[in-house]
Amino acid sequence: EISACLVGSEMCIRDRLNPLRVGRVVFLVYNPHLLNFFKIMKKFILLPLLLLATLLGTESATGCSRILYVGNDSLRIVGRSLDWKTPIPTNIYVYPRGITKKSHDLPGAFEWTSRYGAVYAVGYDGGITEGMNEKGLVINGLFCKGTVYDNAETSSLPPMSLAVFVGWLLDLNATTPEVVEVLRKHDFNISGATFDGGTVSALHWGVTDAQGRCAVFEFDHGDINIYEGIDMRAMTNDPAYPQMTAINSYWEKIGGVHMLPGTVSSPDRFVRGDFFDRHVEKTGDADLGVSIIRSILMNVSVPYTYLIEGEPNVSSTQWRSFANVRDPVSYTHLRAHETGRNL
Repeated sequence: EISACLVGSEMCIRDRLNPLRVGRVVFLVYNPHLLNFFKIMKKFILLPLLLLATLLGTESATGCSRILYVGNDSLRIVGRSLDWKTPIPTNIYVYPRGITKKSHDLPGAFEWTSRYGAVYAVGYDGGITEGMNEKGLVINGLFCKGTVYDNAETSSLPPMSLAVFVGWLLDLNATTPEVVEVLRKHDFNISGATFDGGTVSALHWGVTDAQGRCAVFEFDHGDINIYEGIDMRAMTNDPAYPQMTAINSYWEKIGGVHMLPGTVSSPDRFVRGDFFDRHVEKTGDADLGVSIIRSILMNVSVPYTYLIEGEPNVSSTQWRSFANVRDPVSYTHLRAHETGRNL
């Protein structure tokens, strides 16, 4: 049984009987020209992974913000805004467990069969930007302009398309420590090209599981730098994560009740999001929790149509997502002026 509802500019589809065995799922299908859920589902499940692998570099390289709300009764909600200078067509798809997929169409690519069902946000119908699996594991990709994925040593490793990298991690891992173990092995070589007129698909990723174990990982000239912690609240773009936390520590000493950095730069969004996240009310109610994290994301979002030429870390917010890792439930919210209709 599928029910749909429209709340403001947010459209939700609730899968009450879990036919794809991915847990409770509330998700949005965003495509101005294709709003029929069943047609989209049929199309995507039948879409060969080879096609995805050939669409290199269609990952949404953007200036974004990710905030983790930690409430009571083990409630944790990952909120994320996706910012870019032009609209990024994004569909939300459900993949069941037991699907065989391929890492690339290049020689030496490998296959895997998914252990867990997952919800993916897919940019341009070609690259997985983020997602959550049935165990409550969430992975978000955010723009990081200093990223270099490979070097001479990694070039001989099995190829991994950036388009399916997040899906691979979500398909086979239930927790953040499991993802970290895979990354430390580093037995793959990520490749990606450009999109949107030559923009390099340079990303770093935040990982969150149902127990609040988190990791941020960044590629530095082929090496993977991994930063682990519990309930890592904020993540934006450049600089690298250690430098970003140093900036945040400076502002923690100043305090933010009377003064906070107010621009839309990456460090300012990090500091502002972290401050509000630490000072809002804690609740175990999922609906109230979503409202709280949504309001924080609105505060660190970039006004629509606003951009600074030559600065990809500062672009308009196109959409926001919220992943309740406790229940688990996934939400996606369109920009305010977008219209919707019941399915």
